Amino acid sequence: MAQSAKDIRINELLDANSQLNTTVKHLVDALTQKDKALADMQTRLDEMTEELKLLRKKLFGSSTERMSNPYVNSDQLTIYPFLGMEPEKEPEPVEAEYIEIQGYTKSKKAKSTLKEQFGNIPVKQVFIDSLSDEDKLCPTCGTEMQPIGTEIIRREVIHVKPSMYMLEYVGTTYGCPVCKDTEDPQFVKDNKAPAALIKGSYTSPSLTSWILYEKFAKSVPFYRLEKSLEELGAKVSRTTMANWAIQCNSLYFKHLTDYFHRELLKRKYLMMDETPIQVLHEPGRTPESKSYVWLMRSGNDGLPPIIYYRYAPTRSGDVALELTDGIQPGTYLMCDGFSGYNKLKDVRRCTCYAHIRRYFYEAIPAGHDRDITNPAVQGVMYCNKLFSYENKYAERHYKPETIKKRRLKDEEPVIKAFLDWADKQVVTGNGKFAKALTYLKNRRNDLMTYLEDGHCSLSNNWSENSIRPVTVGRKNWLFSSSVDGAEASMNIYTIIEMAKLHGLNRQKYLEYILEHRPSAEMADEELSLLAPWNKDVQEACGKCDH
Repeated sequence: MAQSAKDIRINELLDANSQLNTTVKHLVDALTQKDKALADMQTRLDEMTEELKLLRKKLFGSSTERMSNPYVNSDQLTIYPFLGMEPEKEPEPVEAEYIEIQGYTKSKKAKSTLKEQFGNIPVKQVFIDSLSDEDKLCPTCGTEMQPIGTEIIRREVIHVKPSMYMLEYVGTTYGCPVCKDTEDPQFVKDNKAPAALIKGSYTSPSLTSWILYEKFAKSVPFYRLEKSLEELGAKVSRTTMANWAIQCNSLYFKHLTDYFHRELLKRKYLMMDETPIQVLHEPGRTPESKSYVWLMRSGNDGLPPIIYYRYAPTRSGDVALELTDGIQPGTYLMCDGFSGYNKLKDVRRCTCYAHIRRYFYEAIPAGHDRDITNPAVQGVMYCNKLFSYENKYAERHYKPETIKKRRLKDEEPVIKAFLDWADKQVVTGNGKFAKALTYLKNRRNDLMTYLEDGHCSLSNNWSENSIRPVTVGRKNWLFSSSVDGAEASMNIYTIIEMAKLHGLNRQKYLEYILEHRPSAEMADEELSLLAPWNKDVQEACGKCDH
């Protein structure tokens, strides 16, 4: 049956309506995608704005994370009122505590005395003899006057330019005067000179220790040392100096630093950190690849402190496993939030509250450092409260047993309130504050570990301070050329920083080790005689040079 004109028109209108609906749908989808793109762009813009504010804060703002808050007394900081919470009831006091709050007046720093400035350098005296024979005659009777005393007229500090000289070991040959003209003349040679530091090399413990001290303690690159030696009359290439460092490491330093590492594994309180370096020639890797320096050091255990550096091609948790292989189960480990440490199962992991505070501090909007209604500021205040307690314990020289009791009384309620506050925060997006909250919540299981033992630390600042010499040196020498060079560098850093920890002259300690030449055949008892805490080493290496 043929459609009428009316039916045809209706069908055309229906088709047009369907096409129109499809078009509208496409347009709506396009607008939705556009809105989403605009929202993403706005989110990214907000993140970039936050990053810019953070960079400006780092470049032009205060270098400390502490805030000066006009509304809060730093010694009696309360973090409850602005949260609409009542403070928790304090537990019964563990011991009597007497607190005297005194005002603070900034005083002008006293000028250093001559003894404070130059008390550690040797003194030579020059006796003045400027009077003529006539001046020494008594003006009354004419008798020649005799010395009756001396006095210091003035002082000046003399700088003597470093110098070098060649030491030649001369052997004597002895011959029999009776047999010299016979068919069998007799000779004997006295040629038992001390063994060379490096076979076939002319370097000495004093020269090598000076080069290594300048390079690793003062961060002077080899090419500059090359010029310094040339000014002293010696031509020693940077390649030669690098080879000396590598050979001295494999022959001597490595055996002593391995001993330090073994001693670290016996400790109950450890700290770890890591930082990237660049090694140009690593098998199977490009020169731009990141390698790492791993730091391991002892905590506050009352024993001689130990620092140990290790080169590794990666930041893998397998390196952390290898470094801690052999530690006692239940050892306390302070480290940052790097996931690689999650592989360590036999440790009681402690969280660094300095890292937590840093995340919240970086989330504070520009110009809002004193705004206690800002949640990022509140996060910093929680951390500051914990550090204020720690500072108080240190000022009063509390023993670890007392510190544990005080922490349970003072700090545990703060941490619980901190977590409760964090759980109530509603955050959208992926900004700085959201990242700070995530960092805190991801450490939830480890936040209170340090409360178990008064020897444990609240932060990993000791490790960060210990790894700083490497980061400072890196800015000057930029990279290591080879894996052997990187390994040697870390062991030399270990020696130097161990000397610094124990108040030794760093160059003297390097020279002392090279003179006594530790070897793989030495037992730990023998190697301990070369440790910086040994009494003989302390006496031989004198006072620190820094």
